[in-house]
Amino acid sequence: MKDNNSNNIGFTGIDHPAVAADDVDQLADWYCEVLGYEKYFRHDKPVWMLRAPDDTLLEIMPKDHTVRPERTTWTPGWSHLAIRVANLDEAIARLDEKGVQWGGDPTPAIGGGRVRNLVDPEGNMLQILERQFEH
Repeated sequence: MKDNNSNNIGFTGIDHPAVAADDVDQLADWYCEVLGYEKYFRHDKPVWMLRAPDDTLLEIMPKDHTVRPERTTWTPGWSHLAIRVANLDEAIARLDEKGVQWGGDPTPAIGGGRVRNLVDPEGNMLQILERQFEH
């Protein structure tokens, strides 16, 4: 890891992204059942905090009344959530068993590795990505 003391604010990584959902409980269940998250904490708003095996979190919160814009990968703003997997082919096979909706075939990932796009039940773009880093 590169040490940049001139700009060190104690940053250790990303804690969580958040997604606004039509049905918080139903979408939280999908992320747990299909992608392997576990329910970590529920707030009465309702908001679910889900935990991945690497301890990063994903927040599922209720949406407001804003109309969802149509998106592509290149639409301005946050585009997708990329989830790293140990073996892309095995992950694809397991997700096929779960009936996920794919957004294309596997392709080379920018920065190395391989990636495949999919969407969750509410149409949010996701990627599964296999990438090896040399340390």
